Amino acid sequence: MAMKFVAAGEEKHPEQNEIAVAMSSLLARDVKEETSRIENEEKPTVHQQTKRPLSKRGRPSLKEIDINADLVQIPPDEILFQKQYYSIGQVAQWFRVNQSLVRYWETEFDILQPRKNRKGDRFFRPIDVKNLLLIYDLLRRRKFTLEGAKEFLKNAKRTNEKFEMIQSLEKIKSFFLELKASL
Repeated sequence: MAMKFVAAGEEKHPEQNEIAVAMSSLLARDVKEETSRIENEEKPTVHQQTKRPLSKRGRPSLKEIDINADLVQIPPDEILFQKQYYSIGQVAQWFRVNQSLVRYWETEFDILQPRKNRKGDRFFRPIDVKNLLLIYDLLRRRKFTLEGAKEFLKNAKRTNEKFEMIQSLEKIKSFFLELKASL
């Protein structure tokens, strides 16, 4: 593809044609290099293009939920059963969830029956905390839907036995992992 720098009506000189051919080949080479450089570059994501920090509002991602599922900080049974009631704020802090989510689970699952005072504040008994741990395990760690968790909880006796067995196996697993790390 030769470019012509000759005005209309002028004679064509051979040097002009050679210069035009050389310039067009240089231009084509530069265009190819630039397109290959652009294609090989990593394309920025939407968040990198906007240069805004990620928002902390809204529903957490499934990855964040999965990471936080193992970080529940409920005290052992000996300590848990020393008090008769725990506030909803304390329970929500143990599970690392909002109080509104605990209230929502209370409306959805019949096994949660926290006591309410005249003001309407909810106080959870240790057995409610254990039931909440079971619900949390079903929904967050095992990824059940709400309907699936309700169906699973209908067989309450078998459910509690399975859950206790799973909890004891997880304690054994953590013990072995600590033992392995110390070797």
